[in-house]
Amino acid sequence: MEFPKTDQSSINILIVGDLVGTPGLKAVENHLPRLKAELNVGCAIVNAENVYDGKGIRPSDAEAIFASGADVITSGNHVWEKWQSKKVLGERPDVLRPLNYPPGNVGNGYYVKRFDSGVQIAVLNLQGRTFMQDIDCPFRTADWALGKIDKNIPIIVDFHAEATAEKIAMGWYLDGRVSAVVGTHTHVPTADGQILPQGTAYLTDLGMTGPYDSVIGMVREEAIKRFLYKTPFKYETATDDVRLCGLLVQVDLQSCRATAIQQIISPSFRDNSRGEVS
Repeated sequence: MEFPKTDQSSINILIVGDLVGTPGLKAVENHLPRLKAELNVGCAIVNAENVYDGKGIRPSDAEAIFASGADVITSGNHVWEKWQSKKVLGERPDVLRPLNYPPGNVGNGYYVKRFDSGVQIAVLNLQGRTFMQDIDCPFRTADWALGKIDKNIPIIVDFHAEATAEKIAMGWYLDGRVSAVVGTHTHVPTADGQILPQGTAYLTDLGMTGPYDSVIGMVREEAIKRFLYKTPFKYETATDDVRLCGLLVQVDLQSCRATAIQQIISPSFRDNSRGEVS
C-alpha cells in the first residue's frame, strides 16, 4: 500500500534506530537526506547512543547527524560510557538522554522542536528498568513530562528498554496521550508495527542503523567469546552489511493521532542485498 501523501494538516516523522559506530553514522550521512526527500519527511529523530565506537556520542558525531537532516537526537544507557557525551548533553538541548535518570545528571530528557512553518514536535526520551539500571519509574516520569508538554502538539516517545513486555506496556499506557511510542536498545527490528486503538503508533524495536554482519553491532568473533567463556572481551564495532532501520509515522496535526506507519529497512532483508558503507 502506498504511504498517504501529506498536506498542511499532517506531517511525516521519521524515527531512526540506534546508530552503531562509524558505519551507522555513514549510513545516516548517505541515506537520511534521500529518505527525507523521497518520503516527504517533516521531522527526523535519530537515536545515536552507540555512534562513538559503539558507546556514546561526541560533539562531532552530533554535528554530523544534524548536518545530515536530523532534528532531534535521542539516546539511552550507553550514552554515559564516554565522557564526551556529557559535553554534548550539556551544550545541546536537542540531544536527549533518558529523562528518568535521577536528578542532577546533565542533559535534557525531552525537547520541543519548533519549525519555521510554526509546527512543533515534542520528543520524549525514557529508559526501561527491567534487566537494566534501577532508575526512576519511566511510567510515572512519562506522566510528569506529559504534564509539562503542550497536549496539542505531536509527541514522540523513544523508550529505550530491554524487555519487550515493558515496551509493550508503555505503548498501551500512553495510547491516546502521545503520537508514537517506539522502542530502541535491542538492535533488532520487530514486526509488530501498528496504530493502537486511541491513535498512538507503536513498534517494539526500530532495529539498529549499522552493521548487521555482527552480533547487534559487535564483531561476531568477540561477541561469541563472551558467551563461550563468560568473561569480558573487547567491544569492537563491526563494519559490514550496513542497513538503516526506522519507522515512518504520519501524524494528523489537529488530533495529534498517527494515521499511517511504514517500517523502513534499507536495504531490505528480503532482497538478500548487503549494505555497504560508501
